[in-house]
Amino acid sequence: MAQINGQAGTNLSQELANYLDANQGNLTSEQIMKITNQYLSGGDKLGATGGSISNGIYKRFGEFDQVNGKIEVVTTGLWSGDTGSLESFHTSSTQTEASLNYYVNVYDKDPAANASAAVQYAIAYGHKYASGSVDLTTSDSSTLASKATYAQYKSILLDAGEEFFTFTDNLGAETNSNDVYVVNVARARYKEKMDAGNWSIILSGSTGTHTLIDDSGKKFSDDVGKAGRVFNVASGSLNLGTENEATVNSITASNGAGLGRFYPDQGLVLLNPSAIHDLIGTSIDSGSNSGAGLYTGTSYEGQNHFLLHNAIKGGNDFQARRTENVSTSHYFVRATNREFNFSNNPTFVTGSDNSFVEPTFEKDPRTFITTIGLMNDANEIIAVAKTSQPIPKSYDKEVLIKVKLDF
Repeated sequence: MAQINGQAGTNLSQELANYLDANQGNLTSEQIMKITNQYLSGGDKLGATGGSISNGIYKRFGEFDQVNGKIEVVTTGLWSGDTGSLESFHTSSTQTEASLNYYVNVYDKDPAANASAAVQYAIAYGHKYASGSVDLTTSDSSTLASKATYAQYKSILLDAGEEFFTFTDNLGAETNSNDVYVVNVARARYKEKMDAGNWSIILSGSTGTHTLIDDSGKKFSDDVGKAGRVFNVASGSLNLGTENEATVNSITASNGAGLGRFYPDQGLVLLNPSAIHDLIGTSIDSGSNSGAGLYTGTSYEGQNHFLLHNAIKGGNDFQARRTENVSTSHYFVRATNREFNFSNNPTFVTGSDNSFVEPTFEKDPRTFITTIGLMNDANEIIAVAKTSQPIPKSYDKEVLIKVKLDF
């Protein structure tokens, strides 16, 4: 540690006093550093890196020690535990019958047996004219659940003046659909948005299994409307584990009807019931609908969404990922050869004269860096970083540690 003694110390004191008089008592740390460095010898300098001053165990970041406002795209598995594949599908016996008329929640575990079970997504069925729900002629207390569901998603996804959901048919025309299936991923699951081109659902029915993806991989129909980006749902394969692009077979079923739409920014997959059941045939219904196909009557609640739930459950594989734009800041923590070679740990010294416990430290002090603390101007800790192992520090070693904060 450098000292300024004798005449040099007197001169420094006088120069600092003169500077204070000339500047009405104002003196910044940079000015102190500049004046003091004139009286230090032997290579000792304050603020040897970018105008910063080392002050004991603290050091202020210099102009070039911070890089803020960087954006990184992070993609992770969408389901609980950041997994990318969901292979277990459960409903809850405690979901009320009234809410089941609108949608069914799907869990990753059996909620009756596992307290950690969490909702992954919900499935709903909507019809423009309330088919599949009890009508008011049958019951004055009917809520027309399927009509309400159709209207709800219409208000979320369609632009003003659009009354019907449309799907692209085999001739390229937009064809109105009176009904829709909706796979609504839980908000906590997809966070910012689903990763387009990185999801697939296997549906099982009487004709076998069929895989649905979106067509974003080849950038077909990347439309932007009220609900953000929109892609077509297609039959195909993601070709995971290979270097090949996703295989897009067709955006329509054999009856020419469009399969559906994908809204990554909303976490929604809309499917066209007409096309889906043409593709997969029938599926086992575990709702109040006693038949195997879509219930289009109005004398009772058909809960048609259970048809799609059982098709997904039978396929046993729903793969999906989410993507987020994460803001990052990088801090370059620099310990030059003259800095942080001493410790304020009481075990570092001994006796009333505070001599070094290790005698060799008298001329060659050494420390080990294990923790970096980032503090605000009030000396309050706002972040702590730990090194993977202690980093030795001495007069003949300089250390540069980059700390990255994501938020």
